[in-house]
Amino acid sequence: MRKWKTALVLALTVMIAFVFIACGKKRQAVIKIGVNAPITGDIPKVGEGTKYAAQMWLEDVQKAGGLKVGDQIYPVELAIEDNESKPDSAVKGNTKMISEDGVLVIVGPQASKQAIPAGGVANDYQTPMISPWSTNPDTTLNRPFVFRGCFLDPFQGPVVAKFVKEEFDFTKAAVLYDVASDYPKGLAEFFKKSWEEINGPGSVTAYESFTTKDTDFSSQLTKIKDSGAEFLFTPQYYNEVALIVKQAHELGFNNPIVGSDSWGSAETVNLCGADCHGLFFSTHYAAAGAQGATKEFIDRYQQKYGYVPDDVAALTWDAMRLAQQAIESTGGLSGDIKKDRQAVRDQLAQIKDFQGITGNMTFTEEGDPIKCAVIVRISEQGQFEFYKQVCP
Repeated sequence: MRKWKTALVLALTVMIAFVFIACGKKRQAVIKIGVNAPITGDIPKVGEGTKYAAQMWLEDVQKAGGLKVGDQIYPVELAIEDNESKPDSAVKGNTKMISEDGVLVIVGPQASKQAIPAGGVANDYQTPMISPWSTNPDTTLNRPFVFRGCFLDPFQGPVVAKFVKEEFDFTKAAVLYDVASDYPKGLAEFFKKSWEEINGPGSVTAYESFTTKDTDFSSQLTKIKDSGAEFLFTPQYYNEVALIVKQAHELGFNNPIVGSDSWGSAETVNLCGADCHGLFFSTHYAAAGAQGATKEFIDRYQQKYGYVPDDVAALTWDAMRLAQQAIESTGGLSGDIKKDRQAVRDQLAQIKDFQGITGNMTFTEEGDPIKCAVIVRISEQGQFEFYKQVCP
């Protein structure tokens, strides 16, 4: 008799469960978004800006009650992985978030050195990934699941070359770059090619390199000074920029030093100080004088975290919103993570005229946005001032 009652209770429980599911009472699924960032390592300020912008976005989503996809509202969680500024850690982070955490889409990594190998993992697992800051072409090349929120180095290199030529009418350039890092190595090559197309063979009078974690650049800078170069282009990160600029001035090289979007961190000025005042670099947005949604983001970020957000934070904000738009545009999630990742990927590829705080974006078939670059001047007060815009 007891066995019969037990079986009856079990049968009724199963029936009730099916009724609840049929009536739409099943427990809500959670949308998980991965964030792959250099929280530690050589460029922790990049990781900090990434994390802060992503968390700000999550606050807005939570205030709205979640993401509305089709006729259902989903709670959202972030899975944040520290890539330690290392390629292998970036790969491990993506692998974990995809295979263990079940993320729907990944934002990051930022630097090309980590984004390129991590993008290979995302593409192999057919999981959409948006790198906010990686400008190297290989990040998205032949990878239909990998996107980016920034312009590319084949565009940025000529932008810098053209700007310097128009602004100063120089004919002799020098380049100093990290040969062991994908981003500066690639951008240095694109700049050199463009400069020589404008000024002729041999117009890059010094093309010097170093290796990651080097701190003494006196040998390279001496060669640059002796080469007769009228300016130096160095597409390095904030921790190296300050050392390079200060050592150049100590050696008596007082000609203009020009940078790229990797200069965009507030730490560039904090570490470099007056040595960097008056210098120019190409980037994605200028905080000083910003208006509209861009200013709203800057003011909110500054009030919350105590400093003006750099381009990494702004690009991350845009990347999170791109992911959100793609998810919402699917019209509904099936619960099959593989199918849902494919649906998000397909919606990302179709985005046109996205109104980002770093500019408007329309994606190409390769997953790259068509957008403008900004030339910034570091003012005597250490602010990043808009100087001019250059569009494709």
